[in-house]
Amino acid sequence: MARLPRLVLAGQAHLVVQRGHGAQAVFADEQDRAAYLAALHEAARAEQVTLHAWALLDGEVLLLATPGQGPALGRMVQAIGRRYVSAYNRRHGHKGTLWDGRFRCAVVEPGDLRLAALRWVDGRSPEPGLTSASHRTGGARAPALVDPPEVWALGNTPFEREAAYRTLLAQGLPPATSQALQRAAFGGWALGSDAFMRGLAVTAARPTQPRPRGRPRKRPAQP
Repeated sequence: MARLPRLVLAGQAHLVVQRGHGAQAVFADEQDRAAYLAALHEAARAEQVTLHAWALLDGEVLLLATPGQGPALGRMVQAIGRRYVSAYNRRHGHKGTLWDGRFRCAVVEPGDLRLAALRWVDGRSPEPGLTSASHRTGGARAPALVDPPEVWALGNTPFEREAAYRTLLAQGLPPATSQALQRAAFGGWALGSDAFMRGLAVTAARPTQPRPRGRPRKRPAQP
């Protein structure tokens, strides 16, 4: 079966996942993470992609981002790869690619699911500096990040929003929600309500969700 084209839509938030080749680490230390963030911010600015959150784990990168134009997301990731992989290879004497094939992504519906995706990325590690959580929990603000409307709805003041977001991160996500986000990202699908999915299907040139398993049910014969 031919591989489906990547589902990327302008103006929609995308949960992006990219893993190290063969489960290898892609960051050795904070210097590597700083180099990746510099490449990320430059590429996002050049391609007019709005960044909401990031997580730079040892063997995995997760982003929540909204491209102004559909192709901009792929161009951003390619630009990061060219700059960061080259720098990583020079520094560590490594050869070849760091990444396990193409990046994966899922279109996420605004509202509760977009907030859940934000929490999923920011909550991937409790260790400081590995995610962008501090941007929303009272730590140093990152000028390159833009909070989606769901964060602004958490309170009337920065202190209220930070306290509410800290509480949400401490609560964690229901396992079913985390699993749904991961399945959508690795499957290249969209995640949202029936109405959201129907709307995407009008503009997307490919399926937005997996087809039901098994053969379609036969309709009863008409009398």
